Amino acid sequence: MHKKGNDFFQQVYDLVKQVPYGRVTSYGAIARYLGTSRGARMVGWAMNNVPDREDVPAHRVVNRVGLLTGKHHFGGTNLMQQLLENEGLVIVDDRIQDFEKHFWDPLKELGEPL
Repeated sequence: MHKKGNDFFQQVYDLVKQVPYGRVTSYGAIARYLGTSRGARMVGWAMNNVPDREDVPAHRVVNRVGLLTGKHHFGGTNLMQQLLENEGLVIVDDRIQDFEKHFWDPLKELGEPL
């Protein structure tokens, strides 16, 4: 997954594409997997700049406690929440309920990057 020479944003997109339906991950978990443990904000920038040509399920990336912190990037609607609810997650006050149950940690699921 982690290939030298690849653009960081593209590595983020490639990883987010692997988040399974009905699961979520965090900006920090993505950063840790990509070897930038303090790079959660960079992951956020990447998610804010997904090119139209990329099919990235950005709604599956939330903050470390399950808050829908990126929801304002979905056109000022409740689209992020609706997409997650369509996948079976319950959202109350912009927070995923049973977050730990739905959390997908790439380090645990995919193992150490190459």
